[in-house]
Amino acid sequence: MTLPRIRVRPGNRLVGTVDVPGAKNSVLKLMAACLMADGDYVLTNVPGIDDVTTMANLLGAIGLRITHDPGRARLEISNPGNLQLVAPYELVEQIRASINVLGPLLGRFGEVRIALPGGDDFGSRPIDMHLSGLAAMGAEFTIRHGDVHAVADRLYGAEITLDFPSVGATENLVTAAVFAKGTTIIDNAAREPEIVDLCNMLVAMGARIEGVGSSTITIHGVERDELRPVNHAVIPDRVQAATYVAAAAITGGEVTVRNAVPEHMEMLLRRFGDMGITVEPQHNGVLVVGPDKLRSIDVVTLPFPGVATDYKPLVVALLSVADSVGIVTENLYPGRFRYVDELRRLGANIRTDGHHAIVRGVPRLSGAPVHAPDIRAGAALVVAGLVADGETVISDVHHIDRGYDDLVGRLASLGADIARV
Repeated sequence: MTLPRIRVRPGNRLVGTVDVPGAKNSVLKLMAACLMADGDYVLTNVPGIDDVTTMANLLGAIGLRITHDPGRARLEISNPGNLQLVAPYELVEQIRASINVLGPLLGRFGEVRIALPGGDDFGSRPIDMHLSGLAAMGAEFTIRHGDVHAVADRLYGAEITLDFPSVGATENLVTAAVFAKGTTIIDNAAREPEIVDLCNMLVAMGARIEGVGSSTITIHGVERDELRPVNHAVIPDRVQAATYVAAAAITGGEVTVRNAVPEHMEMLLRRFGDMGITVEPQHNGVLVVGPDKLRSIDVVTLPFPGVATDYKPLVVALLSVADSVGIVTENLYPGRFRYVDELRRLGANIRTDGHHAIVRGVPRLSGAPVHAPDIRAGAALVVAGLVADGETVISDVHHIDRGYDDLVGRLASLGADIARV
């Protein structure tokens, strides 16, 4: 079987308007939260991505009934209450967000068995903080044959300080604490917009959560029968939004990125401004105007509100054709420079040293066959291909499909010479 690839040719300034779909890193966690109360849910602004299908299959194996209508960006989820407390390995290994069933099932039912999660391959991302936080609330764990078996007749409120503001650990601890007896305080909690989205949905369901969006989240436990199903709109995807900003900028284009939320990527947009990119907030999005020549800058990845690690491949792609030398420092996932060799195949001048990438801009990139090692790196290769002489063909595009809702179609609508082949 011939696998699909993405073919990109240069030459066109991107011009027009593009809509940003719902957030991958939010919708998957909202879907898991539907395990917490019986009844019928509706999620809207749902992106048409493969990870939603995988998560739906996982939750279906646990016992939820899910109808996905991609044309209407809508999920209908029915929780009958009679759930299986086992998350099967063959589905868990495909998607790291599968770990997000741990908190809801353990908090509600007192037991869950889940395989250690998979997802993108860019270095170790252990779940130690998930387990230690839940243990502080009274959970006991057995890890055997690649499975985590968690048991807690009842969770109890605790004061938990995370070693690092982990998004996944914060999400699992918040969902578990909703049903814990007493009050749970999570210090050094992650502050990402996707966590705010999850907490807002939980509050609408009847949870009692304070400090949403801050580094200290307080959860006052409720009884297991006090939550109710809700309808909820997923926030826009800030990484997809940043991708269209980068695509417009690298081509010297002028694009309105509709539904982009500037507050969700404030630091990134500030740094883009330092590169000479004009980004003006609009009524419902941002207007992006790319410069004749990008300026090189130094960038450091940090937890929100800093520059997210998911943005970094896009930044490196832009720096590869900027006017001087920029240094990008990765503070979160040291293995996340594996796509650099692919950019080098396009003629980029990049040297890595530990968790630093030194990017010396070149006048032009040159098209070549490359492969996408993960979701965001794949998108960055597409962006680089927009200004690479000749033809760039990206393989392993299943990674891109996991996180991007019709990237090819949206770029083509702006005038890009791009197609799936």
